[in-house]
Amino acid sequence: MEHIECLIIGSGPAGYTAAIYTCRADVKTVIYEGIQPGGQLTQTTEIENFPGYPKGINGPEMMDDLRQQAERFGAEMRMGEITAVDVSQRPFRVTTEYDGDLLADTIIVATGASARYLGLPSEDAFKGGGVSGCATCDGFFYKGKDVAVVGGGDTACEDATYLAKICNKVYLIVRRDELRASKAMQHRVLNTPNIEVLWKHQTKELFGEQQGFMKKLKGAVLYHSDTKVERTIIIDGFFVAIGHLPNTMIFKGILDMDADGYLVTKPKSTATNVEGIFACGDCQDRTYRQAIVAAGTGAMAGIEVERFLLRQ
Repeated sequence: MEHIECLIIGSGPAGYTAAIYTCRADVKTVIYEGIQPGGQLTQTTEIENFPGYPKGINGPEMMDDLRQQAERFGAEMRMGEITAVDVSQRPFRVTTEYDGDLLADTIIVATGASARYLGLPSEDAFKGGGVSGCATCDGFFYKGKDVAVVGGGDTACEDATYLAKICNKVYLIVRRDELRASKAMQHRVLNTPNIEVLWKHQTKELFGEQQGFMKKLKGAVLYHSDTKVERTIIIDGFFVAIGHLPNTMIFKGILDMDADGYLVTKPKSTATNVEGIFACGDCQDRTYRQAIVAAGTGAMAGIEVERFLLRQ
């Protein structure tokens, strides 16, 4: 059975950065990239807030750069997912989707999180063309335009107030007749002139037009939750802020996680409750969810793996 020193589950900025650090420490590292190699950033058109790219960079291009850098130092990339992990003894026995079982001395979990969407068929059609799950990532591209935010919690209100600073108008689509956000956030939203709260509304459909190889969002059809009366709004951006889902179900009952499934790590560390397993990136970060933060925790995990193996 194959035996490796470090298995990284998941790619993206956290996983690739972790691999750069482990491989530079001469730790044999294998990455299973999962169903979305490169992670959420492969769905982002342009990234302007990652240090080192003064002119910005296309999301898939940056992920390819990180991938190549990890490969340059010896990381082995493999397709597929990890389907089971046995932590009853070390080395850990891991079951892969295509390659059978293998043994790993250490594991870095970098499975990320996925934005929770409404489930409309048109959402997928307009991802990258107007639909986004991250206002701080993509909001700048809608400067001076009209956009909408869906949600009623703190994240939705934060997104709405952030977008209100750069956009012409922000519709906040709330399915209930009240906001779930903190009182301070509610006050901020309700006192921002260019935010219009659409109480008790839900989204029926998104529409737009084909522009080259991409569909471009033009608007949304909403309906009132009580009366079912429809309303059309003309927008260029549609931001879904109804939460994220960490991709951690494989570790349920194995690794400590909070009520929402985010992995719990030790203070100032990426170490989990299982010795030899580390977690980095969005699967353990429910606060920031930024590429640079994920890369930073990936570096931490890589360093901690190196030190853990030296102690053995």
